[in-house]
Amino acid sequence: MTEPVSLATQRLVLGTPRPHQAQAMLDFVTRNRAHLQRWNPPEPEGMYTLPHWQQAIEKNTAAFAAGTAIRLWISPYDQPDTIIGSIGFSQIARGPFCACVMGYQIDAASEGKGLMSEALRAAIRYMFLEQGLHRIGANYRPENVRSGRLLAKLGFRIEGYARNYLFIDGDWRDHILTSVTNNDFDKNAIRMG
Repeated sequence: MTEPVSLATQRLVLGTPRPHQAQAMLDFVTRNRAHLQRWNPPEPEGMYTLPHWQQAIEKNTAAFAAGTAIRLWISPYDQPDTIIGSIGFSQIARGPFCACVMGYQIDAASEGKGLMSEALRAAIRYMFLEQGLHRIGANYRPENVRSGRLLAKLGFRIEGYARNYLFIDGDWRDHILTSVTNNDFDKNAIRMG
């Protein structure tokens, strides 16, 4: 079994989900329902129930073990039982692609404090150094100026504009496509399969 991930920054702890965190995850999504709804795809049935998050932990753990996705939950360093956000890396591909797609969300009360920037720096470093990826893509809606500024600050470059890209907030939404690459990627370390 793959060991759980735990990353520490100056103010935060990021980690793969643990069974005891289901209630904290439920609290996070419930507290931020209105805040995140505009940016998220349709909610799965039962999203605001504890069993949903217990199952989500199992699914996240299985995807991590399979090497197909990694979800990191974010907690303040001094409040490890409180979740204030998450970062997800999905569609992880190995071989000649060595890439994934990144998404993230943060608690309304934690916006504007540099916390997501701090968390993303640690998570991206982990994906490049520990997971051996070459490229991370991240896409955002054009009206989400804040997200665009954050990605630019982290070195993501705009690569394109996708019309009707993702079904979010009740309709197909355009997205700006960005990515960042690992300049120190070891080409001899490409994992096939």
